[in-house]
Amino acid sequence: MGKKDYEKSKKILITADCGGSNGYRTKLWKWELQKLANELKIEIHISHYPPGTGKWNKIEHKLFSYISQNWRGRPLITRETVVKLIGNTKTKTGLKIKAQLDLREYKTGIEITKKQIETLNLKRYKFQNEWNYKIMPQKFK
Repeated sequence: MGKKDYEKSKKILITADCGGSNGYRTKLWKWELQKLANELKIEIHISHYPPGTGKWNKIEHKLFSYISQNWRGRPLITRETVVKLIGNTKTKTGLKIKAQLDLREYKTGIEITKKQIETLNLKRYKFQNEWNYKIMPQKFK
């Protein structure tokens, strides 16, 4: 969705929680980020919130509270209903949310090997290097 608005971007910053499918230890997360960096031909910088501090996530505070207000009291019967309510969320200060239902099927149980992880073009930062790193596009010959 942001490709049109940010077509000249050379970097992406992702802030993520420390656990779950986008956790700092998750091999598949890093593997898929490498594929995205290669596809978009840009650096992806990742900063994970320390364990137990997901509440510091500005998106959760600035975005989700308005979404919750917008769908309060409405039955969330279908995924389409949820996406429509999220997409219709607006604030007086100009926040507009775009939402799109992803109907693709995703495989589960994918194992990423140590050898695959060694091929990542990943650079860790000096500060909290498990939680802060960047993945750069790979150069193929």
